Amino acid sequence: MPRPPAGWVQRLAGGDEPERPWPDVILDRLRSAILDGAAPPGSAIPVDGVAEAFTVSRIPVREALIRLVGEGLVDHQPRAGYTVARLTRDELSQFYAVREALEAAALTVAVRFAGPDDDAEATAAHAALSGAIAAGDARGHHRESRRFHLALTAPSRMHRLLHMFEAAWNITEPLQPMSHVSPPQTGELHGDHRVMLDAFLARDVDGLVAASAQHYRRLQDIVDALPGTAGLR
Repeated sequence: MPRPPAGWVQRLAGGDEPERPWPDVILDRLRSAILDGAAPPGSAIPVDGVAEAFTVSRIPVREALIRLVGEGLVDHQPRAGYTVARLTRDELSQFYAVREALEAAALTVAVRFAGPDDDAEATAAHAALSGAIAAGDARGHHRESRRFHLALTAPSRMHRLLHMFEAAWNITEPLQPMSHVSPPQTGELHGDHRVMLDAFLARDVDGLVAASAQHYRRLQDIVDALPGTAGLR
């Protein structure tokens, strides 16, 4: 079983802990570590190690892990313990298809309700994404890409749909697929982002949905070509 990256468990408890129940704090820290790629798919999550990092008992750690199992981010086997969830290639492809459908539905409505503040956030998110790509920051690429797509969909105010969209995004994120993408492919994907932003700002719903569909076709091609070292099972 793959070992967790050195130090990632100890870094979970950094900083002042907010005045919230420990299971919620631990849940947020573990989720963030998984989504940011600090704990790749297949990594063991030692209950005792996490409890020691937070100076708590095993009980709140297990509560947090059970919730992450429910979110699809963690797997649990009675003898093997807890590990960061892994996906098959088919499962990853299916979740990208789910993301595409949910995003298209949200974009269609978002264009109708978007205002100047939404335009500013989408533009800022695109700029931050461009910066991460230019710096060769793979984790930043994922983080800012998520921010950009959420900025385009958030004006829909379809809160249940957006929750499902984020949940589907979370399941694909631990694999960090953009770290396996070539510079030309990255350029094509980010070109889609530029077209999407321009269509969003112009309130061109047909152009926005078409650009999103093109973007997801490229993503599916990337999924099909991911190497065996990408954390798939």
